[in-house]
Amino acid sequence: MRERLAYVRIGVLGPLEVAVGGVPVEIAGGRLRALLVRLALDPGRYVGTALLADGLWGDDAPADPGNALQSLVSRLRRALGRADVLAYGPAGYRLALPPEAVDAVRFERQAHAGREALAAGDAVAARRLLEEALALWRGPALADVAYAPFAAAPAHRLEELRLEATEDRIEAGLAEAGPGGARPGAAVPELEALTVAHPLRERPRALLMRALYATGRQPEALGAYEVYRALLAEELGADPSEALRELHVAVLRGEVPGWGGGGDPYGKGPGGASGPYAGAAGDPYGRKPEGASGSYGTRPGAATKPGSGTGPGTPDDPRPPVRTNLRAALTSFVGRDGELRRVRALLGDSRLVTLTGPGGAGKTRLATTAAEALLDDSPGGVWLVELAPVTGGADVPFAVLGALGQRETAVLDNRHLPPRDVLTRLTDTLAATATTLVLDNCEHVVSAAAHLADHLLRRCPELRVLATSREPLGIDGEALCPVPPLSLPPQDAHDGPAARDGQGEQATGAAVRLFADRARAARPDFAVGPANAAAVAEICRRLDGLPLAIELAAARLRSLPVEQVAARLDDRFRLLTTGSRTALPRHRTLQAVVAWSWELLGEEERRLAEWLSAFPGGATPESVAGVCGMDVVTALDLLAALADKSLLQIAEAPQGAKAEPSAGPRYRMLETIREFGRDRLAEAGDLDRVRAAHAAHFLRLAETADPHVRGREQLGWIALLDAEHDNLLAALRYAIDAGDAGTAVRLVAALGIYWMILGHHSEAADWLRLALAVPGELPLEPHAVALGFYLINSATSGGTDPDPAALEELTALAARVDPMGGHPMLAVLEPGIAVFTDDDERGLAAIDERLGHPDPWARGLLRMIRAAFRENRGYAPGLEEDLEAAAAEFREVGDRWGLAMALHQLGEYRALLGDAERARAGFEEALRLMGEVHAEDDVGQLRTRLAQLEAAQGRTEQARAELHRVLRAAVREGRSHVAALCRDVLGDLARWAGEADEAARWYGEALATLRRGGVAVPQIEAIVRTGRALLACVRGDVAGARTELATGLGVAVGVKDMPVVAMVGVGVATLAAEYAEQADAEQADAGHAGAEFARAAGLLGAADSVRGVGDVALPDAADLAARLRRALGAEFGPARARGAALKQGDAIELLRAYLAGTPDPTGEPVAED
Repeated sequence: MRERLAYVRIGVLGPLEVAVGGVPVEIAGGRLRALLVRLALDPGRYVGTALLADGLWGDDAPADPGNALQSLVSRLRRALGRADVLAYGPAGYRLALPPEAVDAVRFERQAHAGREALAAGDAVAARRLLEEALALWRGPALADVAYAPFAAAPAHRLEELRLEATEDRIEAGLAEAGPGGARPGAAVPELEALTVAHPLRERPRALLMRALYATGRQPEALGAYEVYRALLAEELGADPSEALRELHVAVLRGEVPGWGGGGDPYGKGPGGASGPYAGAAGDPYGRKPEGASGSYGTRPGAATKPGSGTGPGTPDDPRPPVRTNLRAALTSFVGRDGELRRVRALLGDSRLVTLTGPGGAGKTRLATTAAEALLDDSPGGVWLVELAPVTGGADVPFAVLGALGQRETAVLDNRHLPPRDVLTRLTDTLAATATTLVLDNCEHVVSAAAHLADHLLRRCPELRVLATSREPLGIDGEALCPVPPLSLPPQDAHDGPAARDGQGEQATGAAVRLFADRARAARPDFAVGPANAAAVAEICRRLDGLPLAIELAAARLRSLPVEQVAARLDDRFRLLTTGSRTALPRHRTLQAVVAWSWELLGEEERRLAEWLSAFPGGATPESVAGVCGMDVVTALDLLAALADKSLLQIAEAPQGAKAEPSAGPRYRMLETIREFGRDRLAEAGDLDRVRAAHAAHFLRLAETADPHVRGREQLGWIALLDAEHDNLLAALRYAIDAGDAGTAVRLVAALGIYWMILGHHSEAADWLRLALAVPGELPLEPHAVALGFYLINSATSGGTDPDPAALEELTALAARVDPMGGHPMLAVLEPGIAVFTDDDERGLAAIDERLGHPDPWARGLLRMIRAAFRENRGYAPGLEEDLEAAAAEFREVGDRWGLAMALHQLGEYRALLGDAERARAGFEEALRLMGEVHAEDDVGQLRTRLAQLEAAQGRTEQARAELHRVLRAAVREGRSHVAALCRDVLGDLARWAGEADEAARWYGEALATLRRGGVAVPQIEAIVRTGRALLACVRGDVAGARTELATGLGVAVGVKDMPVVAMVGVGVATLAAEYAEQADAEQADAGHAGAEFARAAGLLGAADSVRGVGDVALPDAADLAARLRRALGAEFGPARARGAALKQGDAIELLRAYLAGTPDPTGEPVAED
């Protein structure tokens, strides 16, 4: 029988492979494959039917698992064509095959033999055996049944053995070659890859150091050590082992010995390793021999004597008695290194430390991990007291006795003792020697736990207590250590370089690392990369970085792709229900975690917690009082109580204005808890009522803030609106969803200036459009103001023509409102309509009529608009006066943003005139003011403009350094148009320095940035294309230059930005000069060349006409003028003046005609390619 069965081979080291008599057999059906793999993991041994059913179906077991299993077995027998392969007996089912029929068994045996050969010093045999063992692998272990409930642990174990065998194989190869041989150098790339894949694993690092040293690369070996030492310090707050430190010293001294026997990457020889990785002789990495103690009894490092004696502490067994009941961790400890260091520091200073935080934050795991390090300082032991099962305060002392009972059998059953005797026994026991108690999950018996801790700490001077609770114990001497959620990825993490390079896990925070770690237990092939980084980040953010919630979500990967898990989080409480069967009931589902905290609240606390679910942006006592109809003192007391119970987190609010006091704390509720409260509100039928009250309050806040945002107190009010941003949008969303048109339009009208100041044009345009689309009667003035803001933000964010219907509606509304009263934006509606309709005369007339407005802010804005009209007319007279008057008005009311806008435009005008110092002063003051109001887009543009001014004055390196700083900030913050502008100016610097390839790269990146940004910025596109055209001229590519300029001119004219049109015009004139120089070089017709130079001068003059003044600020225009003056001599001035004398429209047509290759308006021929 055994010989016949030997013809059956099963492979699980990769996708399932089955061969019978050498012929492959297809096993169809996931459940059949899972059954066969599960049996193959225990070949020849019976596996119980209950264990099989649990491993195959988990929580989704059929009504009659025995029958279902029998049916699967029958189908599997038929698929194999061999009924004798699957045997049934009283103990269950077994795979009736010799163990070596399964590749995993053969792998383990050969890997073990290779390891033994390595330990014996036979490197050649070891390498051969290990290579044969590793050759059995065809992919991830249990690859096509990784979804099965049983698969995670054995797959992880096999992968770990594979990694150890790989290390052994590399070490054997190095030992076989010896120092100076060829193999050490060949091993370096593989070892480097292993250290990247497993950065905290020490053995590959030691092997890499030895391999580098053996190939004469001593500095790199030392560098490998330093990288590892720094990584351990940052990630774990730990140092390398003593053995690795000794190897480092040996490398430093050049005294690394040859490869010793026993497979020792540290070069110590058999049994020579030391430190935390030391183990039995011949195994320096701590793999314990049969019978060695694990984490369930002796403390780490305690001596053991395998196979002797009858138990701990007996004369025949020198092992110390059990001193802890801390259980060995079954999963890795991820993302709490900082908190772990803080807990350990607090325990050094205080005898009572309480870890507080919401349910599922990982308090227990942090506490037990911290407690493990206390064994050396606690001769009386470290004892975990699990209070979750305790139902009443009177049972708390007995729970402590029960935990200590593992050390002292006399107190295993003390339920009959009176309370005084229990406390006496505990005091006597704990006063004898230094002991640490971990009181876990105190929140439901917090009073009893507090009294017991206080009693014991006062009577047992060497006792330390580490407690976990959702609220403090509240006794003298308590040191609190809040356990926050894990760090979350930034909003754009999945778009960053780390995600694109497949380094998402390490680059995007502890929450992502935890998800990835636990996801690999469900699906061993899982990794965070470009394809799934966005979904993983969304899961971690929406689950608030709560470790338990993240682990539950990761477990769902057994049956759902990660994108589906993310998509289903709107129903998170039904989705996340697959916790560990061995966990406490209240930790098995996300709903149970939150419900446990909810049930501990008083009636008033519970009601407020439900109402707070309507506050996505957190709440202050004042806003709670306003929404919930209570006084501020009551609100503060209830908020503090909920914060003490870890249902709220406290964050200091910005200093707002006295009209909406906000100097006190701001309380935030995690989204998971908020969703639970929202569900409770919906069940009670109160959700709409609470949301309506919330919307009414935040409408009042926005309308109160509006005038202050434009005035001297604007910084505080902007900070307040920033803090309430999510609440304001929630109020707006409710008004839109509920069809409350009046509230929606009033709210967007009140937020209009705030959005403008911060540059939130796209967001504003979207919300304004949605609010204005709500059917219903609208209040006149807010309607007109909101419509005006909509047209402005739509044009600013999209660069498109205004919506004709909206423009017509605004025209009708503007005729009905009083422009000299009410909201100051009403004064600029008519001039704004003139801007959109290109009716300068109408706009200028409307401004003249309104300059007597009583509000200085309105007068300042009107002056700014008139300056814009004059700028687009070619810097008409009076522009500088208007801007100076606007600056004075804004300075009077204290509006930093308006003042900065006026100063910026003044700086641009003065730069054109060559007044660099006054231009710089204006830019610098504007930059300071924009920084104060956090208008980051404007800050980036001003810094770029200042750098450009530096470069124009010859300080190129300073300019380039500043541009790189601005670019890094813009990329980090997702400000694509600022990044594009920076890249364009860097291209200009490279072009002026003669670095053509570098310039081309920067210009190309600038255009690519604009395309990726998703928001049209036509002016910047035109500027970039002009730079590309000038570069093409330098390279002699006149056809390419003409194409770029034609596109740029069309874009700039389309948005009616005359200064940018003039900039393109300089490029057109440069192109004409290039043609003229080519004709001159050919010397075929001197007269023709002279005419072409004159045409170029005329085109430069046309650019002056469009702009209104000649540009002396940037080198391109000045350099071109110098070239043309050399070519034309005295004729240059008149030729340029003829172009400058054209009307603005005619000048633009001249530029267009030249690029189109058609006759210009003067009838002169135009250059052809």
